[in-house]
Amino acid sequence: MELQDVFYNKAEYVETASGNKVSRQTVLCGSQNIVLNGKTIVQSDAIIRGDLANVRVGRYCIISKQAVIRPPFKKFSKGVAFFPLHIGDHVFIGEGSVINAAVVGSYVYIGKNCVIGRRCVLKDCCMIADNTVLPPETVVPTFTQYRDSPGLCTGELPECTQDLMIDFTKSYYQHFIPSRDHSK
Repeated sequence: MELQDVFYNKAEYVETASGNKVSRQTVLCGSQNIVLNGKTIVQSDAIIRGDLANVRVGRYCIISKQAVIRPPFKKFSKGVAFFPLHIGDHVFIGEGSVINAAVVGSYVYIGKNCVIGRRCVLKDCCMIADNTVLPPETVVPTFTQYRDSPGLCTGELPECTQDLMIDFTKSYYQHFIPSRDHSK
């Protein structure tokens, strides 16, 4: 399935030397603690909370509009501690999703309006369907699909999931192109 071209206003995005495309409407808190490893797209109105703890995002990741990436925390008797959040390569995060996970593996698809509870672990090659809510500390195994609220395993993914996600994220990146018409 060929993806449609997504046009963006070149003036609204900053493109880094490593090919990251970050919207100027993105809220990057503590940007010195945010690492994007290259060819990652961060769309408008997304929020990445690097002020709480380090956030590392792999290559070819798509963070859609209004997504929130927030490092996980743990409450202690003396207060709250935040932990670094690592997101692997070739990860898609849908519009309006809130990610509070400890780890998001590589080749992971997270749909629209999902809530990934604090300290969840999403292993490589898994899929979270639209509107899914994962309770805190859920572990999503490799090659599984989760949906509903609370999120439950509803199926298995094919062994070619890694290849499918590589193709999907690279294709999305290649089809995310500046519009010639600046009114868009």
